[in-house]
Amino acid sequence: MSAAAKRAAAGGRPRCAWPSSDISIAYHDREWGVPLKDDRKLFEFLVLDAAQAGLSWEIILRKREGFRAAFDDFDPEKIARYDEQKIKELLADARIIRNRLKIESAISNARAFRTVQKECGSFASYIWQFVGGKPKINACRSLKDIPATSAESDAMSRALKKRGFRFVGSTICYAFMQAAGMVNDHVINCFRHAELTRRTQRWRIRCSEIQ
Repeated sequence: MSAAAKRAAAGGRPRCAWPSSDISIAYHDREWGVPLKDDRKLFEFLVLDAAQAGLSWEIILRKREGFRAAFDDFDPEKIARYDEQKIKELLADARIIRNRLKIESAISNARAFRTVQKECGSFASYIWQFVGGKPKINACRSLKDIPATSAESDAMSRALKKRGFRFVGSTICYAFMQAAGMVNDHVINCFRHAELTRRTQRWRIRCSEIQ
């Protein structure tokens, strides 16, 4: 889709350069960068961002509903109980990314996720501490200005790894932060940058101090 077509789809308003299909444009316009407190949604992005490793986000978006069906609507309590038979079933499921390491990481991460919930009350209260409980607003002018990692994603990665999470390198953690609205990385001339900045000016979450 051309830049002009993308602007037209946004009511004549400019947007970030990376979405290039209907599904990625819808995701960009409705979800990317919106702050999340819901633990189920946060776990969904942990699974999807890990699945993306080495692949394009477009592929993941197209398989998203397949993941949702295959992984019990991203319910960490159910996924934490998956056994070897379930892994074999998932490896045969063409609706998802059939990579054993990524499937196993979803299961082990569900178990670690549940531990965090029990210790901190919610995963949201734990994970938002890495940005001080409020979204970080960046001012990138173009796609090339958007970082792949940050000091916050470095700290998040180290903490999650200590807790036994897998596929949580700093780059994956930063992508998670973008998806979960912990950072607003819409370029400054994108219509969503201003919208989300206004919406999140007073957005706060009480954070756990447990790492």
